[in-house]
Amino acid sequence: MVSAESGATCPVVLLASGAGTLAQSVLDSADEPGCPYRVVGLVSDRHCEAVARAERAGLPTAVVRPADHPDRPAWDGALTDAVRGLSPDWVVSAGFMRILGESFLDEFAGRVVNTHPALLPAFPGAHAVRDAIAYGVTVTGCTVHLVDAGVDTGPVIAQRAVDVRPDDTDDTLHERIKVVERELLVDVLAAAASGRLHIEGRKVHLT
Repeated sequence: MVSAESGATCPVVLLASGAGTLAQSVLDSADEPGCPYRVVGLVSDRHCEAVARAERAGLPTAVVRPADHPDRPAWDGALTDAVRGLSPDWVVSAGFMRILGESFLDEFAGRVVNTHPALLPAFPGAHAVRDAIAYGVTVTGCTVHLVDAGVDTGPVIAQRAVDVRPDDTDDTLHERIKVVERELLVDVLAAAASGRLHIEGRKVHLT
């Protein structure tokens, strides 16, 4: 069994690629009294609003663009170096739209979490909300999981359900999922930073 334990100010690095609303929820929660983690930086694969949010918060940022590197392994190595330089205990993929490579996952094995807008293993991939509506489910939700080499295949940490309404569109359903997703991520991250997340194979326990 692996127990993820840390001190009262567990350092966290955010990975983000877009508007940064999920990253912002972590930034906001880190400012609350008694929060067991602190955000020490944000790394992106592009110049985006998420980077601007982190800069406004006075945090170190890095942009590691795939186009600036000769191949995927070189980019993955540069991303690993950028995050390693911030010395995180945990890495949070907060809307990061790239698959993390072998060197990155080797470096931060068991310490990278991601959110997904569906109840995994149902509806993995980039179009989870659309796929759930098309399939006709009446309940979907969100998942926080550990990241492995697959696409949304890592061990599930926690899930919360969201009802699908008869008149839902991709946008309306996704907006309701995002609200729950932000809350769940913050709760899981607080547990991880407090040493209350225990990993045993594919079983993850929150104590």
